[in-house]
Amino acid sequence: MNTSKIKWGIVGCGNIAHKFASDLALVKDAELHAVASRTIDRANEFGKLHHSKKSYGSYDKLFLDSEIDIIYIATPHHMHCELSLKAMEHNKHVLCEKPLAINRKEAIKMIELSKAKNLFFMEGLWTRFNPSFLAVKKRIDSGEIGDVTYINADFSFKSEKPLDSRVYNLELGGGAILDIGIYPAFLAYELLGKPKEILARSIFHSIAKCDVQSSMVFHYKNAQAILYSSFMSKSKMIARISGTKGEIYLHDSWHNAQGFTLVKNGVEEVVELPTLGIGFSHEIIECHNCIKNNKIESELWSHQNSLDLISILDEVRKKVGLVYPND
Repeated sequence: MNTSKIKWGIVGCGNIAHKFASDLALVKDAELHAVASRTIDRANEFGKLHHSKKSYGSYDKLFLDSEIDIIYIATPHHMHCELSLKAMEHNKHVLCEKPLAINRKEAIKMIELSKAKNLFFMEGLWTRFNPSFLAVKKRIDSGEIGDVTYINADFSFKSEKPLDSRVYNLELGGGAILDIGIYPAFLAYELLGKPKEILARSIFHSIAKCDVQSSMVFHYKNAQAILYSSFMSKSKMIARISGTKGEIYLHDSWHNAQGFTLVKNGVEEVVELPTLGIGFSHEIIECHNCIKNNKIESELWSHQNSLDLISILDEVRKKVGLVYPND
C-alpha cells in the first residue's frame, strides 16, 4: 500500500458517489485513483469532474487495478453483496454504502470473507461518524440526560423518482425501510441496543409494491423508540432523545446534523458542530485509521453492529410483508 496516500476506487457513479468523491478530495491522505461505471462515457465524465486518475467502463476492470487500496461500493442495494465479495476476492479493502446488504444472510457472507482475507470491511453508515452524533452519544453515555426513555426520529421526503428507479424498484432493493428507515433504526439501536419487541406497519405503492411509508415502534424494558420513514411527504427531520434528566435534539437534518441542543433544568445549550465537507469525510478518515492500524473493522461501527442492524431491518420487513427477490 502507498504510504503517503490511500488510493480509492469508486464503483458506481450515481448521486451518492458524487457527494462521496467531493468529500474524498478534502481528506489529505486520500487519492481518487479510479472510478467505474457500467458505461465508459459515464465513468469518464465522473472521473474528469472529480480528477480521478483512471476511469473504467466495467466494475471488473476496476477490481483488477493493482494500485487500488480500498473500494467504495456506491451501487443500488441489490448489488452491495456481490460487488463487495468481488472486491475482497481481489484483495481490496471495502467501504460499502448502507444498507450493507439486502438481508442478514448476505451480510454474513461479506463479513466472513473480510475475516478470511484479513481485509478491512465496513458499512458506510456516515451518521455514526458525524461529529454531532459522536458528541451526543458521549453526553448520553456519561449520564448527562439520565436514562434514555424515549427516542423519536424520522426520515421523510417527497420522492419524484420514476417507478423503475432504485427508490421504488424491488429488484434493486427499493422501498423506504432499507433506503431511509435504516437511519431512525440505527439511532434507536446505537443508543438503546437491540429492541425486545418490534411493531411495524407500512403503506405500499400500488404499482411498484415497495413500502413508501413505514412506521416502527421499538420496545425496550424501560424505553420506546417511535420511528418513521417516507417517500410521500417531507418532514422537519429533528431527532428527539428524552432522558430522565434532560433532552437532546439533533438538528435537522439529524442524520447529518451540524449541531444539537441539550435541554436540562429548563436551560438550553446549543452546540454547533459543522462537518468537514458534506460529512462523508468522517467515515473516510475512520477507514484510513483502521487500514493504517491493520484493523479489519471499526470499533465505532463494527461487523456485529452491521449484523445487528440488518437483523432489525429484516424483522421490520417481516412484520410489514416486504419481500425482495434476493431474500
